Amino acid sequence: MVAAACRPGPKAPDTSRGGTERPSILVVTLDTTRADVIGPEAEGIETPAFTALAARGLRFRQAYATVPETLPSHASLFTGLLPAGHGVHENARVLARDRTLAAERLQKAGYRTAAFVSSFVLARRFGLARGFEVYDDELPAGLAERSAAETTERALSYLARDAPEPLLLWVHYYDPHHPYSPPEPFRTRYAKDPYRGEVAAMDAELGRLRDAFERRVAGPAAILVVGDHGEGLGEHGESQHGRLLYQATMRVPLLLVGPAISAGVSDAPVSTRRVFQTLLDWAGLEDADSLRAPKEEIVLGEAMKPFLAYGWQPQVMAVEGRLKVIQAGRQEVYDVVADPREAHDLGASAPPSRPLRTALLDYPTPSTATPPAVEALDEDERRKLASLGYVGAGAAPVVRKDAPRPVDMSPLFDVIERASFLFVSGEYARAIPHFEKILAADGHNLDAALRLATAHSALGHDARALEMFDRAATIAPGSRDVLTYRALHYARGKDWQRAVPLLEQVLAEAPDRLPALEALAVVRERQGRLPEAIAVRQRIYEMRAPSAAELVQLGQLSMSVGQTAAATDAFERARRLQGDAFRHELELGVLYLAARRLPEARDALDRVPASDPQYPMALFKRAQVSVLLNEPDRAARIARARERADAATRELIARERLFQ
Repeated sequence: MVAAACRPGPKAPDTSRGGTERPSILVVTLDTTRADVIGPEAEGIETPAFTALAARGLRFRQAYATVPETLPSHASLFTGLLPAGHGVHENARVLARDRTLAAERLQKAGYRTAAFVSSFVLARRFGLARGFEVYDDELPAGLAERSAAETTERALSYLARDAPEPLLLWVHYYDPHHPYSPPEPFRTRYAKDPYRGEVAAMDAELGRLRDAFERRVAGPAAILVVGDHGEGLGEHGESQHGRLLYQATMRVPLLLVGPAISAGVSDAPVSTRRVFQTLLDWAGLEDADSLRAPKEEIVLGEAMKPFLAYGWQPQVMAVEGRLKVIQAGRQEVYDVVADPREAHDLGASAPPSRPLRTALLDYPTPSTATPPAVEALDEDERRKLASLGYVGAGAAPVVRKDAPRPVDMSPLFDVIERASFLFVSGEYARAIPHFEKILAADGHNLDAALRLATAHSALGHDARALEMFDRAATIAPGSRDVLTYRALHYARGKDWQRAVPLLEQVLAEAPDRLPALEALAVVRERQGRLPEAIAVRQRIYEMRAPSAAELVQLGQLSMSVGQTAAATDAFERARRLQGDAFRHELELGVLYLAARRLPEARDALDRVPASDPQYPMALFKRAQVSVLLNEPDRAARIARARERADAATRELIARERLFQ
């Protein structure tokens, strides 16, 4: 049953659905928004925009996310698949290209498509941009998110254009996310509850967006508003989200307004993954499993982050009617209608049905063997994720039958988040006590052991670092991760030669292990094996985007061994990234000259400022180019090179045959 739910069904042929005009569609995803803080039944908050839409459309009281994290939840929204089907279980993974997105289907059917997202977690690099003609993920400089107001402004600017219908517009709001800091007047109005203040501020932007969309669209319009997951707010020991499957993080707001939608409220459990089929239905492509005519089903969800990061029990939930079962080492059973806070585990007194038990048993547990995709992120991107509270594990966990249940480890949640944030921010001394506390409570936590060892290594505590690497090896004998991080420790210190055989062993088993490749590039340079170091760096930059500084370093390294083409490419890429801040025009000019790309050499050398310490060399090279181009002022350029010559260029000028 679950396997079938995780696989895409057969593609239905495109139809006009009886010739009716297809509506333009607005999809608004509300990040980190609990079902009980928005709409007519919300507690302690007023959300007039959502409430007005709910009065016009169909609202689902029992809508469930597939996973309590932003990226995998959105992947389900737009593929119609459970995480077990689309393969994204955590943030900072990449959705496979063979998973068809709703935007791709609608674009092929003639829809204009545009998306405006508010967080780096949904950046185009993670795979959700396919099918969108416009995918606006531009964030304020140095930040990992933007406000709902900023995102609304960008969406309104797009809506102001004259363009044909129909339109699929997706707008993602990220505001109700820790740390909570609502704008005025909501900051003052909700001074004692800033989380609700952020929800209220977001609701105001939803109202602006709805008004503009309905004014702009000439033909029929459809609106779908849905939460991607909720927020724990302390329930069951979870202050935020991502680690547990209780109602606080899994039950979300969901409403539909548009063609063939009658106003009302549905109490039937539904999965947010049905958004995919609903969009296809509105677009006239196929109507199976659409929320316009919801069918009874067992709704499934997962929270695999604690399993994938720490080896704790995998967690799956299934909802049928008013009964919800959570499987995590043992079963918990709740009547979520009578007991929405899930305070009373019904256990054996309310045995789940056979189909529900089968669904839980059939749900596949993801493999922990694949290295975390966060390894492909650069340091700036890792810091952005950390600033949002998302830090992936750095090692494959130790999986064991007697692993703890995540809910029993809830006292560690905030400690883990703090430790991970400090570690990624480079505050190793402050991170160490937190990792020690984690290991004291969870002695098999390989990720904590390795990060603790690495923190000591970075601080120069060699003896303590090696002691912790030994402990990590005891936790996970034969672990490739332990081998890798021990090698990284050696590579950064005076015993760097001891890293070489370890790195070679790791890469023989896992040729694409990015941290090992980065360390190998460094030791190959120290060994004087520069062509190999260059080749390794080129391989690294095929796997992740290099920074401008890394490209400059690659250019200088390639130039030193006469690899003109590689050096030129590296400097050109660095210049595209840095623009006017690029300070290596001399090297680029020299490379162009060596390749007889004379007009480009001329332009690059002309960009070298007189304040550059190597300006005399730039004048010398520029005079060479001038002679080769037979420029009218070549004699003056030779004279200027002689006039401004320094010790390095005086003899070169005297021997240069071009100047005779």
